Amino acid sequence: MIDIVDTIDRWRSEGQRVAVATVVGVEQSAPRDPGAALAVNERGDVAGSVSGGCVESAVYEEAQDAIATGRPRLVTYGISDEEAISVGLTCGGTIHVFVERLDW
Repeated sequence: MIDIVDTIDRWRSEGQRVAVATVVGVEQSAPRDPGAALAVNERGDVAGSVSGGCVESAVYEEAQDAIATGRPRLVTYGISDEEAISVGLTCGGTIHVFVERLDW
C-alpha cells in the first residue's frame, strides 16, 4: 500500500475519485501477500497490483464500480490445484480482496 500512497494523493489533489483494492487474505499460493494494493481513479489510471495476473482486470472492474456506486465489497478469486496444473502452474490458490472507494 505504501508504494501507491503518493499516487493516490496526487490523484485526489487533481479532484479524481479513487478506489483501492487490498489483498486481505490468501489461501495456498498467491503472487502477492496480504496488504498488496491496487488503486484506480475515475479516469481509469492504475497504480499498484494485487496479483500481477488475470485477476487484475476483474479487480479493476470492481474498483470502477466502487467509484461509481460507493459500495465496498469483498471479492474472492481462486483456482483449484487441478485447474492450475492443467495450465502449467505448480499449485492453485485463492485471494480475498477488499475494494472500497476513498471518500476523504
